[in-house]
Amino acid sequence: MTLSPEEKRKFLESLKKDEEFRYAVAGMLGYSEILERITSIEERIVNLEERFARLEERFARLEERFLELEERVARLEEEMISFRRLIVVIAHRFGVISEESFREGMKYVVEEVLGAAKVSKLLLRDERGFVYGHPSTVDVDVLVRDGEHVIVEVKSRVSKGDVAEISRIGSLYEEKEGVKPRLLIVGGFVDKGAAELAKELGVEIRGVIEDL
Repeated sequence: MTLSPEEKRKFLESLKKDEEFRYAVAGMLGYSEILERITSIEERIVNLEERFARLEERFARLEERFLELEERVARLEEEMISFRRLIVVIAHRFGVISEESFREGMKYVVEEVLGAAKVSKLLLRDERGFVYGHPSTVDVDVLVRDGEHVIVEVKSRVSKGDVAEISRIGSLYEEKEGVKPRLLIVGGFVDKGAAELAKELGVEIRGVIEDL
């Protein structure tokens, strides 16, 4: 609405003469300014919310990519471990490394199965010749952890004879120590017949290459 010149003159005179009217007008003008500021702030908040939503979307996409990278790295690590095992086995098979080096190279497989616990040497006297067919002292690698006794053998190639041997050693250990042990063979190549016999005798085999 547009005021006429006369209305404007009366309005200005009222501002000069009427103090209450003057304060009322000033209050109205201030209220309008506050409303404008509130509106401006609301617009800025909306803009910030939109930007935050876009950032959340970008962060979600980055999280997905990071998870994908983690999975790829985990797969690569598994492949590297398998490749390392294979190299150790093949190197020993063709005489590139010694039996001792092979056993050292297979240590991490034992740790993978049993954890980082230390394997100790134990000598058992076999007076009856149960293990080898004649009286002898049997050298046993054993680990005792949380009440579980584990006899461990590391072989470059696991045969049926190796499985039968560790089974007899386990029986001798139970006789001497009074505890039935868990039997574990870590090997490079595993004969198919050895794997089948192991199932029958309760021997656990962890091999790099099986079914040969």
